[in-house]
Amino acid sequence: MSKPPPPGIYVPAVLFFKEDDELDEEAIKAHVLRLAKGHVTGILVQGSNGEAQHLSHEERKRAIHLTRTTLDAHGFRHVLVIAGTGAQSTRETKQLNLDAKEAGATHALVLTPSTWRPAMTKELILRFHREVADASPIPTMVYNFPTVTAGIDLDSETIATLGAHPNIVGTKLSCGHLGKLTRLNTSLSADSFAAFIGRSDCFLPALVVSGAGGIMALVNVAPRVHRALWDAWHAGRMDEARNIQRILAHGDTIASKYGGIGFIKALIAHEFGYGGPNVRGPLATASVDKLSVADAEQLKELITLEKSLP
Repeated sequence: MSKPPPPGIYVPAVLFFKEDDELDEEAIKAHVLRLAKGHVTGILVQGSNGEAQHLSHEERKRAIHLTRTTLDAHGFRHVLVIAGTGAQSTRETKQLNLDAKEAGATHALVLTPSTWRPAMTKELILRFHREVADASPIPTMVYNFPTVTAGIDLDSETIATLGAHPNIVGTKLSCGHLGKLTRLNTSLSADSFAAFIGRSDCFLPALVVSGAGGIMALVNVAPRVHRALWDAWHAGRMDEARNIQRILAHGDTIASKYGGIGFIKALIAHEFGYGGPNVRGPLATASVDKLSVADAEQLKELITLEKSLP
């Protein structure tokens, strides 16, 4: 039976572009190394934050391969690479899973198709994920993110049903639903299925209900802060864990408020000296210059803590 990714901290890595819209490979490599040095368990390439839908198949393979080879070349072979492989047809998703395996990914995170939203009954959703998993050379995970799937929000019963498949080994809950996470954790064996929260603003609560960890956008900015919360929780230092959760919760909502993917890229470039805010259309670039005084102070606390940690 296939195995899920180990518990821990995963990052849906942003992908950097040059001003001419081409991949900025040097910035991508710099980002991969900062994340690895920040003690992440794994890197998700082509999650929603990686602008998967804006890339050609060849670019997707290049990004996965570049991430894997960069990690290997710098002594981070233990850091997993997961590939986002969701597409709007079963056929294309199967091909993306084959590409991901070839490029070096160990697991695939699969979005539910949503172009034909009214037609996506529970039966069709189950059939899609099962057919994809049947054909996949690597274990698959169910990616539940209603914001990018036209409002399709898989319930815990549906995800648990899929979790019975021998090659479906986990889920990312970007819906942030802690009740759903709890039900999955208490319905499926942790040896065969890992339920990860997809938002930093509920990272600690997810750990409290025995979640496997998180695959969270804000890890792009502050991997060490997330690791510090993880370590504090597991060491029983609850006051410290709660304080870090406070900082993450504010940082998470600020990143969304000022532009999401583009803002995360702009903040990384501003604070860590690589990359830039470029995104592919129809997304818009963002800037740190528009922060309110209060939000700037909240982010300063996050960044200062990140830079202070080993």
